[in-house]
Amino acid sequence: MVIVEDLVKKYGKFLAVDNLCLKIEKGQIYGFVGANGAGKTTTMRIIAGLLKATNGRVIVNGIDINKSPHAFKNTIGYMPDFFGVYDDLKVSEYMNFYAGLYGLDIKRRKKVTDQLLELVNLSDKEDTYVDTLSRGMKQRLCLARSLIHEPDLLILDEPASGLDPRARVEMKEILKELKSMGRTVIISSHILHELSELCTAIGIINNGKMVVSGSVEEIMAKVSHSRRIKVKILGGNMEPAVKCLQEEHEIGSIFAGVDYIEADFCGNGEKLSKILKKLVQNDIPVTSFSETGENLESIFMHLTGEEAKNAN
Repeated sequence: MVIVEDLVKKYGKFLAVDNLCLKIEKGQIYGFVGANGAGKTTTMRIIAGLLKATNGRVIVNGIDINKSPHAFKNTIGYMPDFFGVYDDLKVSEYMNFYAGLYGLDIKRRKKVTDQLLELVNLSDKEDTYVDTLSRGMKQRLCLARSLIHEPDLLILDEPASGLDPRARVEMKEILKELKSMGRTVIISSHILHELSELCTAIGIINNGKMVVSGSVEEIMAKVSHSRRIKVKILGGNMEPAVKCLQEEHEIGSIFAGVDYIEADFCGNGEKLSKILKKLVQNDIPVTSFSETGENLESIFMHLTGEEAKNAN
């Protein structure tokens, strides 16, 4: 679906994107992660056809941006981190205006815009002036606008930027709906735990380079040498549970606290289930049993920190 090969972007002597490569399959929600200045927005703007790369190729659905720029732009829907809206238009007028720009005939415009406003939960705001909408509503309106021409690829740069918690939840639910519809989406965000819940794949960029790319599970497996489990026990008697765990080959070092045990674990999900079953069958009063360890935030800090060290 999306192939980026050896992408380079220079501003004078400054190298913003450094031979970056990535591949995104059709239907994936791809999370693009990087600190401010890492090169992610520059990369996304190049993929959207808004910036010209110094070197490299971008191909979407078999269309090369360098060879067919106009055809390429028809395949892209782009929502920037900062965007303008026409405040003196009503929501329906705003959507109708953009539908006209994309060449939709008058009969089709109403149907398409109604469907999109329903998708972003703005159907009841059709006759509302854009300048009276909240920031979250404006974000959702911009998202609807970017979908008018039914693009193959949707690029969202920080769609939850500046939103309050309720508006972030609303945006997240819309993105889940797009995911269920099989849309291909590239999304950047600083809210990393939300990306890990939403995305089918993640790319971490630092100093213009792709540090790692893959599913959250694959990235965690590359970084983490072992998994860790935490078992909470009622009553404070840890010995029977510790003994039980010590009998399992997949269990490594064990730490027993006042009412819990943490242990390294190197097995699969089926084995983890069997260990829990064994504890219960041995009448150990387990109140919670969970896997702990690194999350996307800690992996991001680890990987970008390692790259910074290697660069010095």
